[in-house]
Amino acid sequence: MKAVKIFSIVFLAVMFAFTGTAIAAKTIKLHHLNKDDPFDNPTGAMATVFKSLVEAGTNGSVMVQTFPSGQLGKDKDVLQQVKAGVIEAGIHSVGGFASVYPLIGVLDVPFAFPNISKTYEVFDGPFGKKLAADIEKKTGLHVLGFGDSGGFFQLTNSKRPIHTPADMAGVKIRTMGLDTHKAIITAMGGQPAAISWSEVYTALQTGVADGQMNPVPIIAFAKFQEVQKYLTLSGHIFAPYVWTMNNKFWNSLSDSEKEVVTYAAQSAIVAGRGMGRVIEASDRGLKELSKNMEVNTLTAAEKEEFRKVSVPAVKALIVEKFGDDGKEMMGAFLEAVK
Repeated sequence: MKAVKIFSIVFLAVMFAFTGTAIAAKTIKLHHLNKDDPFDNPTGAMATVFKSLVEAGTNGSVMVQTFPSGQLGKDKDVLQQVKAGVIEAGIHSVGGFASVYPLIGVLDVPFAFPNISKTYEVFDGPFGKKLAADIEKKTGLHVLGFGDSGGFFQLTNSKRPIHTPADMAGVKIRTMGLDTHKAIITAMGGQPAAISWSEVYTALQTGVADGQMNPVPIIAFAKFQEVQKYLTLSGHIFAPYVWTMNNKFWNSLSDSEKEVVTYAAQSAIVAGRGMGRVIEASDRGLKELSKNMEVNTLTAAEKEEFRKVSVPAVKALIVEKFGDDGKEMMGAFLEAVK
């Protein structure tokens, strides 16, 4: 028995020497919604950078296995897998995340941000920490950060150019199904239609929906220009990705591993933001979309018309739906933007 034990110790030592890594490496199975290509989309960039930094920074004691393009199921279903520890982490849309944390809807106050750089300050600053702490308290999920889903949401449709709320009359706009998103479209004069992401292209192609709202990079890689005629640069909301990790797994990491995972996630979020801006500005973004779509940007006066009808409606809904918690978190959010 003693000889067997000695052999086992020697075998493990030899294997470690050859591989340079521990045999029982911890593995982070990471879900995200898009292609596993760092040059194709923000979550592809996030996942790739995270994997590289974690594996190098921990000397292989923590490995990362990515599951792109929603391979593991719908976002809200994968969230349950993260909570249960079936997988270790996920980068989630607000639509999916609302299934475990409905209060994420406070971020949907329309036209809150003056520019894209302000979103970084808000979600990386005290408000982001406050939101993360509340999420962790109410869901039991550890929050690694808030990523960029591609920038501000813009409107596309197949009926007409959009300049005023009157132009939205009779236009069916696909939303994620969030009450706040439905309220935005309704207040702006349109008709919201809750359709799952996997069915959006077909819905636009067949006329089940007339339009949708998403950031430019998502509109581009989903090829919505093939089934939409008009693009309105409205910039009405910013919906971050919420990056979570199973709390039990997080607590199983050593202090040094936690440090690496934390800075790797922060660096990956920056990479995702950069990729979103690059796609917007490149031949794959607005330039490509404008070849087949009529593009217009809302003027300051036009945007003010939309703001007047949509902001009060969404604020009222948040207070009605979430009570004092919603009112307090919405106030903290708007104060952070200021």
